[in-house]
This record gives sequence, structure tokens and C-alpha cells, in this order.
Amino acid sequence: MITIKVNEMAEKEEKKKRIHGFAGTLAKQMAPLNDNEKFKHIFKDTAVKVLINATDGKYAALIAIDKGVLTVSDVKNSPKENISKKAVGWDGRIMMSTSLFMDMGMGKLSTGGAVKKVLTRKIKIKGVKNVLLLLKIFDLGDEEAESSS
Repeated sequence: MITIKVNEMAEKEEKKKRIHGFAGTLAKQMAPLNDNEKFKHIFKDTAVKVLINATDGKYAALIAIDKGVLTVSDVKNSPKENISKKAVGWDGRIMMSTSLFMDMGMGKLSTGGAVKKVLTRKIKIKGVKNVLLLLKIFDLGDEEAESSS
């Protein structure tokens, strides 16, 4: 009986660690970077948190880099206070609709188009310097995917 309870508690803890929605997708794509020596070297002295919020989803993704280790966690994005800088402690934030994220990821949105979306507030960015770190991370992720194919 005692072992069953221990197993049940372990299963409940495992379920709590599941990352939801958009954050879960990002976590799966970015997980291999923790084994990438180039990534570890570039970000060995970095401690930054960037919030990526797909505004039409239920969860935002918090990407944290701490001394070359990348973690992704989910943050429920309603009420709005859940994703505030004070509540989450992000250094940079980017917010847009899921379809815009998909367009950017698939290369359908040009740089000029992205700038236009920023100017019209369809893409909202705070802490641009830290958000730009994501470009480096995604480039390394692309290199990782190409080398494994």
C-alpha cells in the first residue's frame, strides 16, 4: 500500500511538470540546445529571461538562460497580471498572435513586414536587446536541426 501511494505521488509530480500550449512546443524545439557546446559557450555568462506571449493562446512561454542552460516554462497569460514584469521577472517580452508567430517561423513575414507590424502595435516588444538574443538562439537551433538531419 505504501509503495502505491509513493508511485501515485510521483505520477502527480510528473503531471505538474508538463509544459502547456505554445510553451510546450517551444520547449520541445529548444531542448537540444542544452547539449550544444556552441550554445553553452556563447551563453556561459548570460542570465536572462524572455517572455514570448501568443496573445490568443492560454499560455505564454518564459525562456530562461542561466549560465548556458536554457529552460522553458509556461505562464498562464490571464489575468494580465500573471505575465507582468513584476510577477514573472522577465528582462524582455514579445507579444503577438499565434498566426504572426507561425508566419515568422515559416519565413512568410519579411523584416520590413515585421517592422510594419511593430509600428502598428500588432507586435509588441519590451527590452529589445534581450529579445534579440532569441535570434541567436533560434539560429543555433536551426544549425542543430540541420546537423542532425
